[in-house]
Amino acid sequence: MFLEFINVKHFRNYVQTAIDLNPSVNVFIGENAQGKTNLLEAIYVLAMAKSHRTPHDKELIQWGENYAKIEGRVSKNSGSIPLELTLSKKGKKAKANHLEKKRLSQYIGLCNVVMFSPEDLQLVKGSPGLRRRFLDMEIGQIQPIYLHSLAQYQKTLLQRNALLKQTNRKAPSVLALIEILTEQLVELAGEIIARRNRFIRDLREWANQIHRSITNDHEELSIQYRSSVGEVSDETDLSRIKKEMLSAFNQVFDKEIERGLTLVGPHRDDLQFYVNEKNVQTFGSQGQQRTTALSLKLAEIELIANEVGEYPLLLLDDVLSELDDQRQTHLIGTFKERVQTIVTTTSVSGIGQEMLKDARSFYVKDGSVASVKD
Repeated sequence: MFLEFINVKHFRNYVQTAIDLNPSVNVFIGENAQGKTNLLEAIYVLAMAKSHRTPHDKELIQWGENYAKIEGRVSKNSGSIPLELTLSKKGKKAKANHLEKKRLSQYIGLCNVVMFSPEDLQLVKGSPGLRRRFLDMEIGQIQPIYLHSLAQYQKTLLQRNALLKQTNRKAPSVLALIEILTEQLVELAGEIIARRNRFIRDLREWANQIHRSITNDHEELSIQYRSSVGEVSDETDLSRIKKEMLSAFNQVFDKEIERGLTLVGPHRDDLQFYVNEKNVQTFGSQGQQRTTALSLKLAEIELIANEVGEYPLLLLDDVLSELDDQRQTHLIGTFKERVQTIVTTTSVSGIGQEMLKDARSFYVKDGSVASVKD
């Protein structure tokens, strides 16, 4: 699949701009703080109905305006699909084929994207929250129902935490409500953990193949999902996960009452990465950590293609200059002519000539975009 064009209005620092995109490679060049990343963010928001940079949609709307609108048309094996997303104080309105979708789960997944930014190089050694977000966003676009379960879980979690924080949280009536919410959390947590585990199982296979290729078969990469119920194996079934989750809640309940906080659940889970059976987060070199992050992103592309039957869009936000020549070669060469790639950079000197060959280039300044060449 590829995005034929992108139109943005009142989005971040863009008043209005329309860009026709190359099905292969597109390069946006400009100094920092001119709007390059905002363009990639607009494409990401059009596909995912949410930003990868902020959870607050109001930050996406240009200062002084009441709404922001993003339009595009994605070309797929089944044909072209016009997409439109409008953000306002009243919420989001998503349209596909000019028809409004009542639920975002009906919209997300029509255009698949993989974003790779400098922050993703922190995916391995950064906070657990970064890795959970990685899981949630990527599973969500190939299984939109996952996002619904996750939203319900987060809503229930907030309600349970609110009760745990109440001064009368030990009152029988409050304890009864907490018990009801605990049962609801267990059901939702079971679904989330099971889906995450299946995703990691598939990602692990692709990531190890790619990692071995990058390291000339010198390194083996393994990914482990660490959940609140301990290590979850590929064979762990849903009923067992729920049973162990309920047991975990019972074990920590006194501590939760004392601290006023839910202490177990998918919101506290994490990923661990092992290179040649050593924890790369703790013992890996910076090169190994970056190679692991790159392997994850490349594996993500293959996994989505395997799931939906088409390669997703690849968005590279000023990341090539952060990679050495060997890693650049793998990032570019692996998917050349198969994946529409959209790149931002401050200088073309940070991009290999192979990437620039047949690319469409644009210059970005002060929220305006000009084509450098066709």
